[in-house]
Parts: sequence; C-alpha cells; structure tokens
Amino acid sequence: MSRALPKYDKRRVAVIGGAAAVALSGAVIAGSALAGTPAKSGGAAQARTLASPGTISCPDVAARLPAVPASAQAEVDRDLALLKTQIQEADKRLHTTAGQGGPDFVDNAILGPLRDKRASTIDRIAIAIGRTTTKPTGLDSLAACTLTK
Repeated sequence: MSRALPKYDKRRVAVIGGAAAVALSGAVIAGSALAGTPAKSGGAAQARTLASPGTISCPDVAARLPAVPASAQAEVDRDLALLKTQIQEADKRLHTTAGQGGPDFVDNAILGPLRDKRASTIDRIAIAIGRTTTKPTGLDSLAACTLTK
C-alpha cells in the first residue's frame, strides 16, 4: 500500500492552501492599511492636530554681530544666508509633518536639529571673525528657536 495521497486529496490540499494564502495576504494588506490610521478621539488632541502648526521664530544673528572685518565678510554673508535657509527648511518640515508624532515631536524632530545646525553655523561665523579680530562671545544663545502660533 502506498503512503502517497490519492490524486483528489492532493488537489484538495492545494486548493485549501491557495485559499488560505489569499485570505492571509488580504488580512496583511488590510492590517497594514489600517496601521497608519489615527485613532478616533474627540477633544483637545484632535483639535490641536487640525490647527495650524505655526511658524518657527529665531533670533536675528546679523543684528548681534560686531563689526565684521572685510576679509571675513564673504564667509559671514554665506553663513548668514545658510541660517535663513535652515529656518525655511525647518518651517517647511513643520508644515509638511503637521499632526504627526506625539507632543514632543516638534521639539525632537524639528527644533532640536535646527538648534544644532544653527549653533554650528554661528560658531563658524564667530571663528571667521576671530581669525582677524577678537572672536565674539555670547552668540551661542542665538541658536535656539521657538515655535510661534
């Protein structure tokens, strides 16, 4: 006696296996589609996500700089333009990610990295000025930006 399945049992196993595969893949697709759907809840959290995200406001570095030597002027101008670009990019990211993340998302994902980039750029400005004259101090406090609604 042979241990192999009869021909009709092989077909039944193949059909049941195929149907199970289709059902499982449908469940996976539906689960992944629903995974990104936010929970339905009323109240302040939902109102906060629907509101305008605001704009990013940073201190003016150019106004706080001492006299810039002519030899450092081009480098300082490039870095000041870079500071403006950094703010524009962060503001754009703020608007494209509105409503995402938790309560600390803006601080951790947008304002924190912006502060680090600005600190580095401000330090380069101070170094460029310091090559010719006294390096300005106290500019570190200008790196932090805030969110205004």
